[in-house]
Amino acid sequence: MITGAASGSGTPDSCQGMTGDALKTCNDAGNVGTAIGVGLIIGLWAAADVILGITYMVYRLASRQPRT
Repeated sequence: MITGAASGSGTPDSCQGMTGDALKTCNDAGNVGTAIGVGLIIGLWAAADVILGITYMVYRLASRQPRT
């Protein structure tokens, strides 16, 4: 996640040769893309944690000893 966020820093190769507002717009678009990518990584990570947690709870409930 840190590597992905760090790779988005600086001026993208596609923005080389641009000046003024065009350069600012191009840099902003690159930053938005990086933010979306990092957000997807965090979202998928959290979803996997929830799925694993629910699976573990179901396993624990299914394998417990019945009360007598």
